[in-house]
Amino acid sequence: MTLLLLLLAGTLAAPAAGHAPEEVDVNHLVFGHIGDTYGWHIVSLGGTDVTLPLPVIVKGAGGWRVFSSSRLAEGPYEGFYVAHGGPYDGKVVERDGTGAEVRPLDLSVTKNVLGLFINSGVLLALLLGCARWYRRHPADKAAPGGLVGMVEAVVTTVHDDVIKSCVGPDYRRYAPYLLTAFFFVLVNNLMGLVPVFPGGANLTGNIAVTMVLALFTFAFTNLFGTKEYWKEIFWPEVPIWMKCPVPMMPVIEFFGLFTKPFALMIRLFANIMAGHAAILSLLAIIFITVKVGPVINGSMTVVAVLFGVFMNGLEVLVAFIQAYVFTMMSAVFIGMSRVGHTEG
Repeated sequence: MTLLLLLLAGTLAAPAAGHAPEEVDVNHLVFGHIGDTYGWHIVSLGGTDVTLPLPVIVKGAGGWRVFSSSRLAEGPYEGFYVAHGGPYDGKVVERDGTGAEVRPLDLSVTKNVLGLFINSGVLLALLLGCARWYRRHPADKAAPGGLVGMVEAVVTTVHDDVIKSCVGPDYRRYAPYLLTAFFFVLVNNLMGLVPVFPGGANLTGNIAVTMVLALFTFAFTNLFGTKEYWKEIFWPEVPIWMKCPVPMMPVIEFFGLFTKPFALMIRLFANIMAGHAAILSLLAIIFITVKVGPVINGSMTVVAVLFGVFMNGLEVLVAFIQAYVFTMMSAVFIGMSRVGHTEG
């Protein structure tokens, strides 16, 4: 699929006879894909952009307004428009009484929101389909194969090698969350690599999504922490001068409560976003070299194709690794909060 798309991109990049090649805005190409939008661009045909319009839901000075994002493509609509540049770049804004740009309360269904709904539906269909197979096939009479067998192998690996070993004796109460987090991250990572609708949304490369996932781990870690866990934070087993009269170690340990979920958030966000940016940057080489002639452009197209195929295969591996690492680190953090606990 990557090869086909890159070859097509090279064909589209070639200028028509008698026409000068247009300048390519690499930043717009890369960050336009990575960022969130109010419409979902599907394909460009003959210079016409085919875009799926999405509902814009905002509350401004005049109250709630609901309209299609296609209205914004035609210019300001009922005082609302998409800002270009400035602190609200790419967001719906309006002007207040002084003429300054202000953001309304924005509950719009953007590309990332729709992608989240689609990917969640894919995840539910996958897991409910597996559950239906097990209901129809008793475990002592049939062994799962194909997709069901693959999902079972993944669940067994994550459950036994990560959750059970990292959390500790009461791992069962955390297994549903950790398995859900693993498959949620995995499905979103893989769907982000699909180059055509309904794939391609950069969800786990969006820091807001990874922040919410990290906050769930933060809540499970600290809301159910044992007394020993909190004792090690506020009165750790260190020389007395390190915690009294100056509470140096308690402050460091307390600060560590927030660095753990922050590391989870940044690790997943940075790795997925960097992968998308790398593939799109390779794609941009095809368009950038159009102006230097067909020989160099053709050569660089071949190079971009080869590296694009390699990077896409690498990103499939990264999709699994990042889901595994996020689950493992979450399990480790939760296990650390269960210190001194024995299952009754």
